Amino acid sequence: MRITIGADHAGFELKQVLMGFLREQGHQVKDVGTNSTQPVDYPDFAEAVGLSLLRGECERGILICGSGVGAAVAANKIPGIRAGQCHDTYSAHQGVEHDDTNVLVLGARVIGVELAKELCAAFLRARFTAEERHQRRLAKTLAIEQRYAAGAAARKKEP
Repeated sequence: MRITIGADHAGFELKQVLMGFLREQGHQVKDVGTNSTQPVDYPDFAEAVGLSLLRGECERGILICGSGVGAAVAANKIPGIRAGQCHDTYSAHQGVEHDDTNVLVLGARVIGVELAKELCAAFLRARFTAEERHQRRLAKTLAIEQRYAAGAAARKKEP
């Protein structure tokens, strides 16, 4: 699978480990940074991962910051991105199976390396079930996204 991975400075070291792990598993990995532990802003990397997905450069994204919270919030501002912050394997696969999440968000200061590997594996193995109830709920979620995106565009045009 083609995966784009990004992290802020707090997630840099975990990102480096996960890239090696993912490649060992046979995945193609695109790294959108950061490239050191020098302080940077997580929204920049959330946007880079999201845009890579929207451009079709990858099938899934992985995003890492200190807690996972800020990166998840930022990524979910991008229409078409469904980022799930996961710190347990059930949520990592269930988010894909029921909610069609396309970005896994991890908190490098919250979980260890081995759990992060397990979360990535569960996330990448999972597939959207497309059961009627999940399709219905996803459609409602996407409708909310479209309503508010349309409203934001209209407000920008107001004098």
